[in-house]
Amino acid sequence: MKPKRYVHGELSVIQKTAIYAVLFLFLGLFLFPIFWMVSTSLKTLGQVFQLPMIWIPNPPQWDNFAEVFRVSPFGTYLWNTIWYTGVTVFATVLTSSLVAFAFARLRARGSKVMFGLVLSTMMLPPQVVMIPQYLLFNQLGWVDSYLPLVIPSFAASAFLIFLLRQFYMGISHELDEAVKIDGGGYFTMYFRVILPLSLPAMATGAILEFMYRWNDLMGPLIYLNSSEHYPLSLGLANFTASYGSTPWQLLMAASVIAVTPPLLLFFFAQKHFIRGIVISGSKG
Repeated sequence: MKPKRYVHGELSVIQKTAIYAVLFLFLGLFLFPIFWMVSTSLKTLGQVFQLPMIWIPNPPQWDNFAEVFRVSPFGTYLWNTIWYTGVTVFATVLTSSLVAFAFARLRARGSKVMFGLVLSTMMLPPQVVMIPQYLLFNQLGWVDSYLPLVIPSFAASAFLIFLLRQFYMGISHELDEAVKIDGGGYFTMYFRVILPLSLPAMATGAILEFMYRWNDLMGPLIYLNSSEHYPLSLGLANFTASYGSTPWQLLMAASVIAVTPPLLLFFFAQKHFIRGIVISGSKG
């Protein structure tokens, strides 16, 4: 019996086994904190510190999830996060796509210099502009409201401008000529041609912006003072304010609720996310 021959570049069984072993190792390292969080959310406070550790509570304390809403205004935190994230994601993606379209399709004098200036803003640490921005918004009387967090999102995002511009540069310019022949202008070109073709890239930008806004702590921490304005990030940070000690089972239950929407979003939209990243990075 002749030994099995491998095509050049094909991995052997041992190599594949080693690769899968490493992948499962990192998968376990990633899933362990999530498993511990879910397990703790279903325990009583006494079981949290019980030794040996209880991995699967029996019986599970499903009432912890309802208790979260009874002991804190968690529903208000959740609603504040939902509408704040929704508005800022929509505004950022829309304005970024318009600016990216202008840089990709309009041949204005000095556009490359302006595009370089936009990209240079990505090199500035947020801490550099944090104090000037706060002083400005304080003078406008916007502190303790969502205006300092929502209004800047209408000024687009430098990273999303770069990402979408790279995608737009890969769309054939012959489509632009076809629109011009039919008498359409730039807005017709954007809404009828560019926008439908750029949905994967825009979905990628929306996912990235959603993850950032949903988990944003620094912005709300600086500008929001009233507890009725808190999003989930601040709500979780102040969850133990009414307790003498941290109720870990309730804190983990609240954390499970907080991380579920981003996990579900990425799980169902990962195909569009990967496709948008690959296409935007390979064209332009």
